[in-house]
Amino acid sequence: MKDIELDIIKKKFFPFFKNKKILITGGTGLIGREILNYLTLCNAKEIKVISLDRIKLKIKNVKFIYGDLCDFEFCKKITKNIDYVFHVAGIKGSIKVTLEKPASFFVPLLMMNTNILEASRINKVKRLVYTSSIGAYANGSKLKENNIENGEPMDTYPGYAKRMAELQIQSYKKQYKLKNYFVLRPCNVYGPGDNFDKKNAMVIPSLISKIHEKKSNVEIWGDGKSIRDFLFSRDAARGILLTLIKGTGKENFLNLGSGKGFSIKELVVSLRSFISFNYFFNKSKASGYSSRVLSMKKSKRILKFKPIYSLKEGLKETYYWYLKNEKQSKFRKNYFAK
Repeated sequence: MKDIELDIIKKKFFPFFKNKKILITGGTGLIGREILNYLTLCNAKEIKVISLDRIKLKIKNVKFIYGDLCDFEFCKKITKNIDYVFHVAGIKGSIKVTLEKPASFFVPLLMMNTNILEASRINKVKRLVYTSSIGAYANGSKLKENNIENGEPMDTYPGYAKRMAELQIQSYKKQYKLKNYFVLRPCNVYGPGDNFDKKNAMVIPSLISKIHEKKSNVEIWGDGKSIRDFLFSRDAARGILLTLIKGTGKENFLNLGSGKGFSIKELVVSLRSFISFNYFFNKSKASGYSSRVLSMKKSKRILKFKPIYSLKEGLKETYYWYLKNEKQSKFRKNYFAK
């Protein structure tokens, strides 16, 4: 952790989260574990981490609970007497698995989002942040919060599920005056604890897994020209914590990304700056949308957020974490097994 992060924890996070009871859904995953790392330095009274991963961790004042958010009674139980909820549990997958197994995204996402939000309302949770996705946007190059949703989401089935959760929160704000329930749409987040199963992982963890397995002639789908907005998971976690504190202003949601576009070819070049491997682009395979980059103008103004980690710094941390923790992926919940 960098000195600037420790300064933010001391000045902004510690006073706000001290002696609070906090729930993190998906707390052993990509973003959740980084939220947890920050909060363990804030002297919270209690932190509950909910996960379907079989990952064993022991941290003082942190209670790890194995459970399914698709069970509404379970959601009511875990949100009782909780002050703040970080709902970052979700399902991530590649272009291929999104197309082939849409129900594996759509059905559990709808159920877990509806359940945790309604349980939080019933138990009078004071503040909540829900992480939606860039995939909830309709196709566009520079994606802004005031874009009208006049087309289907780029990530069709999971995107609709995310939009439904966003609408649920909007309806709660209108009917129940829950003004401190907030939504973020993150970009392509990557980092330690990601899904590295190359059969269904997203571009960065998939590449790292392939490189580790076979350092010669690594296949990369598409022509390398697609542009993506990448954000290191620790930066994403910090943005989510800031949102719980500051809110989203008058916006229904805020973007969370770097605001910069990198081509897949640039990503490969960055990886090759510290890993030796050969590769080729398979142009017969899908490249996905040509560009997915978030506008960060409003998030910078409202949250005062900007990334601390460069793409190369984040990639290095992710790669070396994977080398030490490769076996951990075997204990993660796989929604695409059936």
